[in-house]
Amino acid sequence: MSISPIHTGTWLSIGSPVIAELAAACGYDWVLLDLEHGCESEAALPNQLRTLRGSTTQAIVRVGAPHPDLIARVLDWGAHGIMVPHVNTAAEAEAIVQAASYSPRGHRGFSRTVPVYGYGLNPPTDATPRPLILAQIETVQGVENAAAIAAIEGIDTLFVGPADLDHDLKARQSSLPYEDCLRLVTDAARQHHKETGILIRQPSDLEKMRTLGFTWLAIDSDLSLLRQGFLNNLQSAKS
Repeated sequence: MSISPIHTGTWLSIGSPVIAELAAACGYDWVLLDLEHGCESEAALPNQLRTLRGSTTQAIVRVGAPHPDLIARVLDWGAHGIMVPHVNTAAEAEAIVQAASYSPRGHRGFSRTVPVYGYGLNPPTDATPRPLILAQIETVQGVENAAAIAAIEGIDTLFVGPADLDHDLKARQSSLPYEDCLRLVTDAARQHHKETGILIRQPSDLEKMRTLGFTWLAIDSDLSLLRQGFLNNLQSAKS
């Protein structure tokens, strides 16, 4: 059995093109540009994507909801892929794939003159890679349906949202332990030859997540790193 490579990324919530450019210059495999909980609106996205153009860093955009028009726009603007929160069923996963895919697989509108195709200078060909789709598993229902979601053609990665999943388990008073949920998701993905990802806050958790089978690993966020840097400096100055 082949071993999937580790894709090391980070979460970008501030919406700054400078931070996106710096993350790419540092060598991250991918960055998550967050339209769900991020600090900037959709209008800030094109400039962030422009700073990543020409780098080896893949831009994954988390849309706030699986709206077909929003999915089409972020892909037209040059995102390498999308992440969609709260994917709970196979039917939801199928609708997402259709929104991100051209006919005959889906119903995404087609234009040769959008930024992803160089405003018409580089029209797509049969060799043009399709966008990556990362489906977030963030609820008990999503965990229970993980295998069915992974079975959908076009879903590349099951990506656990740890904060939402932990909240849902507690809110529903579920008897299913969080660690068991992680194993259920990775097992479901492996069964259908898909990858799994997760956001971690401490680099020390990397080895544990790798051992569980996670290969798309986002380490911390720009906002969290900046906040901790401010606090560390203040603590040093006042001590």
